[in-house]
Amino acid sequence: MNAHSPAPAVDPSSVAADQLKSVIERIERLEEEKAGIAGDIKDVYAEAKANGFDVKVLRKIISMRKRDHDERQEEEAILELYLQALGMV
Repeated sequence: MNAHSPAPAVDPSSVAADQLKSVIERIERLEEEKAGIAGDIKDVYAEAKANGFDVKVLRKIISMRKRDHDERQEEEAILELYLQALGMV
């Protein structure tokens, strides 16, 4: 092959198909990992329950820790307002 030879033709649809297949396979692998992790999390909750912890409260705490402090405070203030409006506090 000399310096002026054209590059071999590449079928664009073949390249796109290869990319698509690669993306699909990566997603499938990640979904499998996610299922495994979900199972591990379920096991930890079961262990916590067996040790006397309230799983609903644990889930709430984890949910709260995901949000920043200001967002959490705002939600708590609104909750307090709603509870007062309903005569629950």
